[in-house]
Amino acid sequence: MGADFVRRMDWLGGARARGYLRLLAMLNLVMLAALVATSHGGVDRNGFLLGSDFISFWTVGHMLGAGGDPYDGAAHIAAQRAFFASDTGYTAFFYPPSFLPFCRPLGLLDYFPALGAWLVATGTVYLCAVRAWWRQAGMGARPWLAFLAFPAVPIVVTHGQTAFLVAGLLGLGAWLVPSRPVVAGVLFGLATIKPQFGLLLPLVLLLTREWKVIAAATLTALALAAFAALAFGPQVWPDWLAASARAQEAMAAGAVGYAKMTSPFAALRLVGASTGVAYAVQGAVSLAVAGLLAQAAWARRWSTGLAATTLAGAPLVTPFVLDYDMVVLAFPLLWLTGEGLRDGFRPWDKLAILLAFAAPAFARPLAMNIGLPVMPLVLAGLFAASWRRSAVAVQEAE
Repeated sequence: MGADFVRRMDWLGGARARGYLRLLAMLNLVMLAALVATSHGGVDRNGFLLGSDFISFWTVGHMLGAGGDPYDGAAHIAAQRAFFASDTGYTAFFYPPSFLPFCRPLGLLDYFPALGAWLVATGTVYLCAVRAWWRQAGMGARPWLAFLAFPAVPIVVTHGQTAFLVAGLLGLGAWLVPSRPVVAGVLFGLATIKPQFGLLLPLVLLLTREWKVIAAATLTALALAAFAALAFGPQVWPDWLAASARAQEAMAAGAVGYAKMTSPFAALRLVGASTGVAYAVQGAVSLAVAGLLAQAAWARRWSTGLAATTLAGAPLVTPFVLDYDMVVLAFPLLWLTGEGLRDGFRPWDKLAILLAFAAPAFARPLAMNIGLPVMPLVLAGLFAASWRRSAVAVQEAE
């Protein structure tokens, strides 16, 4: 067997990979069906409301309709518990005001119809982006198989989170940069509803001189911010800044749960490092990722490889990232797989792909049960494989 078993992984061919995908897709569907079937009144066996995090967005929609302040923590807690009082805590709201226009329509529906509409709408955006990258990778005509099999997908569904929407906007925008720069910029501007995932984009867009994308993204982000201020009052922006300070304090104190998070910062806090050390290492990792991306993008044009590497690096450069956000990894995974099928896989590529694909299924259990944070290392491996492949692709093109 030897080292080549994991270094080259020749045993993992196309037919076997498709078989694994079918099996994982079936398991994910059975798990979701069982979760719904065993729930009572929309509450699962562990006492969590179905779509547990979605109640935060839905509550904000109702508060906005009543003229309330979604950044008033006490009012948000009261409004949330008026619908569902959980023994497991409270789902806070720290999104910027740019996200409020997305929340307002949710308050027009009852909770479960709103949850269903949210998952269908945001899942469609994400699936469209996956389909575009899937076709470019030359993977055939079954993007839904990768969607259903990806372990990060049911995590988003069970939480009712924003990850489908943000990943879909970023993935589709990154794919459209060469052909539809203005549309790509608009999508990037809309993705500022979760700004920590776009930290690397301005750097790469500037270095690749994508001025139309930058202009469209800037104008869209400003227009969305202005619309939020006009629709809900200009005070929402200072209110959000105050809430953001509380959010940072809560994150540092572990209120979110370090085991659910996937950043280097959270990993170090989980194993007992001080806040200062964790932030220092997070900063060093972020600078290293940004530096490597800058080297790959310097004096070059935007490419799918650069896009994939940028999205692979996105979860590494922010301290606040959770396991459901890993759906953004679909795009570097598809690009790496497509390149490998065309030109041959390099050593360790298949291992990086396999671990990044599977890790969302076991990262949280390992972190919660034995205190082992594996996700930052998995993310670093995927970024390294993407960066190496994209750098070689650029050199060959030159």
